[in-house]
Amino acid sequence: EVQLVESGGGLVQPGGSLRLSCAASGFPLSLNDMSWVRQAPGKGLEWVSSITYGDRATYADSVKGRFTISRDNAHNTLYLQLNSLKTEDTAMYYCKFAGWRGQGTQVTVSS
Repeated sequence: EVQLVESGGGLVQPGGSLRLSCAASGFPLSLNDMSWVRQAPGKGLEWVSSITYGDRATYADSVKGRFTISRDNAHNTLYLQLNSLKTEDTAMYYCKFAGWRGQGTQVTVSS
């Protein structure tokens, strides 16, 4: 059974940083493409970043240069490092594998 459990969200001031984690089970993270998506209040899902099984990373223009996706294959965990956070980054963040996604972790950027 595929399970994705996100953590690491919180309240942070503009310019701050967070590291999100996604603990995956039921499939080998190392052999699959993974993504992060987010949903701001009242808006639809927005793609944030992806990493291929070959470790090629891509980013939405809105986060490029500020966010970094990575993974720890030994622990079957996906990460998203969020730096230089802006108020418009406020959203529920989800990790995504194929048709599955987790319950999400809330990131709130506010002064």
